[in-house]
Amino acid sequence: MHGLINRSIQCFLQDTYGPPLWRSVAEESGVGGDGFEAMLNYEDRLTDDVLGAACRHLDKSREALLEDMGTYLVSNPRLENLRRLLRFGGSNFLQFLHSLDDLRGRAKLAVDDLDLPDLEVIDDSPVAFRLECRWHWPGSGHLMTGLLRAMADDYGALVLLEVQDARNGVETVVVELLDSAFSEGRSFDLAARAG
Repeated sequence: MHGLINRSIQCFLQDTYGPPLWRSVAEESGVGGDGFEAMLNYEDRLTDDVLGAACRHLDKSREALLEDMGTYLVSNPRLENLRRLLRFGGSNFLQFLHSLDDLRGRAKLAVDDLDLPDLEVIDDSPVAFRLECRWHWPGSGHLMTGLLRAMADDYGALVLLEVQDARNGVETVVVELLDSAFSEGRSFDLAARAG
């Protein structure tokens, strides 16, 4: 697993549950005292061990933890650059949703060896979609559900999301767009403000 992903898990746990929890998880899973280095690669087993330890300490399922992490990636103020990158996918939630087909390729332009899920959006109707997630590591559907929920809030859209059971290595998130302009959403400018 790429260090950026592992580092994201570490930051999520530290920011959401505090440094003492992260230290306990790191010790139990055998991660060094400094945690993960963002530009190194690690065995998938170590990532699984970290998530397993976190789930035990928090008494949460892996699915719930990954969904919370997906929400964190968009909503945490320290990760505003990722939110901005995602918002460049479109001026509304529907355009953003369709931009996910290209997310893996865009990420590889920035970090060549970053392995993200292969995402495909399938239109079932003008308001119903399936996001198919193909990845060697289980949980991408739940991670994307949290990210989609946070992005819908960001755009002010009202959506229903449901993760279906994985079939043939594909995790599917069913997306129903109930109202694309349900609320005002968060402000967003194309030009980042210096501050």
